[in-house]
Amino acid sequence: MTHDHDLVLRPTPSQTEAALNPPPGRNGGDLVVETLAGLGATTVFGLPGQHALGMFDALRRSDLRYIGLRVENNAGFAADAYGRITGEAAPLLLSTGPGALTSLAALQEAAAASAPVLAISSQIPTAGLGGGRHGYLHELPDQSASFRGVVKTVHTVRAQSQIPSAIAQAWKSALTAPHGPVWVEIPQDVLLATTLIPVVTGGDAFPEELPPRPELTAVAADLLSRAARPAIIAGGGVVRADASGKLKQLAEKIQAPVVTTFGGKGAFPWKHPLSLQSWLEDRHTTDFLEDADVLLVIGSGLGELSSNYHTFKPRGRVIQIEADLGKLESNHPALGIHADARLGLQALLETVSERVDESAPERVSAVLSRVSERIAAQELTLEQDVLASVRRALPASAPSFWDMTILSYWAWSAFDPKSPNTMHSAQGAGGLGYAFPAALGAAAADPTRPVLAVSGDGGALYSIAELATARQYDLDVTWLIVDDGGYGILREYMTDAFGEATATELTRPDYVALAESFGVPGVRTTPATLSDDLSKALASPGPAVVVLPAVLRMFAPTHVDG
Repeated sequence: MTHDHDLVLRPTPSQTEAALNPPPGRNGGDLVVETLAGLGATTVFGLPGQHALGMFDALRRSDLRYIGLRVENNAGFAADAYGRITGEAAPLLLSTGPGALTSLAALQEAAAASAPVLAISSQIPTAGLGGGRHGYLHELPDQSASFRGVVKTVHTVRAQSQIPSAIAQAWKSALTAPHGPVWVEIPQDVLLATTLIPVVTGGDAFPEELPPRPELTAVAADLLSRAARPAIIAGGGVVRADASGKLKQLAEKIQAPVVTTFGGKGAFPWKHPLSLQSWLEDRHTTDFLEDADVLLVIGSGLGELSSNYHTFKPRGRVIQIEADLGKLESNHPALGIHADARLGLQALLETVSERVDESAPERVSAVLSRVSERIAAQELTLEQDVLASVRRALPASAPSFWDMTILSYWAWSAFDPKSPNTMHSAQGAGGLGYAFPAALGAAAADPTRPVLAVSGDGGALYSIAELATARQYDLDVTWLIVDDGGYGILREYMTDAFGEATATELTRPDYVALAESFGVPGVRTTPATLSDDLSKALASPGPAVVVLPAVLRMFAPTHVDG
């Protein structure tokens, strides 16, 4: 009698021959790139360093495409965007110590945004592991400790035979909901040593599914079916799970208005009769959501930005479907359902009863009108016109990446993404310098569409070196730099709080001349010519820089008194 667990895959004669006689000249780095290729990777990002040279030498013997950036943090942002666009784990190859640590801010953003990044770093030689003070170059007492509070899982390799399994485990972890960054570190001597281990040919590492508990979705479906005023908050989990279609089906079936968080932009059609859009930093939206008798929160932890700075106080019953167990009921008591957004929505679609509510679109329209009237009363025509110009210039299917700058803060609330999974920003962790390197990663992921990056002049200075990357790989990214002479949002915050700003004003270069020095065409524009100049740049293959000198203002907040 044969049992399923007795079945094994037998190697073919050719596989046996290849295993017994692996090609010469391979090292531990080859095991890394062979495993990545076997798992389905096609592109890797990174920056070489002395300890990591074994991996980089192996790249020339592989079919993997390498995109080398100039700063490790920027390489991490590029990998983050590649993961968001493709849904695949994006390999990020780094060196030890300073190289590894420089990627931390990017990995924090990937963690906050649930972007699947597979970071593989070198380590000091095996003899130095364990916390002794041996004085190796780049030595840290415990390098992995710096990453444990940031990434999902950490995998330390000590022998070549561990490499394929460690990388496969990390790959699986990165792609299991919630997606996120993972860390693998391999000592220098393990990477450099000649290997007789056979060529890695297999590599399936299927992520674990995270279905909802049926008894919980049954209760949730009953609550939604009987609700008088249901509403939905859709977060980034809906986008990462590719569940926008199911969200639309559910909202229409129960006639529930939908607001998307800033991380969930594009999860629901902007112009849909049930769309409250993304005006979360507005008291009219907050009041509407508080009035819902049943509120479905899916793929969001209702953090600071998604809760109008924690002023949101729901009065009705909350249902929260969330893949990150730590975010479940972390801010509000709820019927907490630990599940992937796609599987959770599917379960609700199969069990919820159809609701008829002809008043829902009218109530949505009334809220949006009040929001519009509030903004119109603040005389912010310049800001609205600039954002409208960007929307006109950007093709509907083209991805956009937004740095932490005033125009981006406007875009979180007011920009129509047109398509799911096309608008991305650094609002997860909130670090500067995200937009341009991330846009480069997106262009590497899909060269058929132009990509837009939006930065302020302060954030742009974090990423200037990557103009060389854009030119080297001829990546189709148009970079809009809004130049207001400093850290504009911090200037506004400090002026409001203290009467004047400190440390916010910047000496900056001529961005057009600087771009052209890299061989990247640049143009200085005005609010009146922005749409045309952006359109031309986006329509021209390869990188381009558009500089808009302008001082923009934020709309008034509604989470503070007075």
